Amino acid sequence: MEFGNRFREARKQNGYTQKQIADMLGIEQSNISDWENNITRPEYENLIALAKIYGETLETLLGIEL
Repeated sequence: MEFGNRFREARKQNGYTQKQIADMLGIEQSNISDWENNITRPEYENLIALAKIYGETLETLLGIEL
């Protein structure tokens, strides 16, 4: 599964809209859409914030198996 799909699934499983996540991160909704559609990737700080919001580790959010 691509990163964008993981981001989208985590967001939906937690019951958030793209707008809600964007507001929490202080960014535009289009950024969230771009991440979920694999157009761009979140910066490191936003990636950490997403993991915290979704209650997941970075490894899980990124699909990294240790």
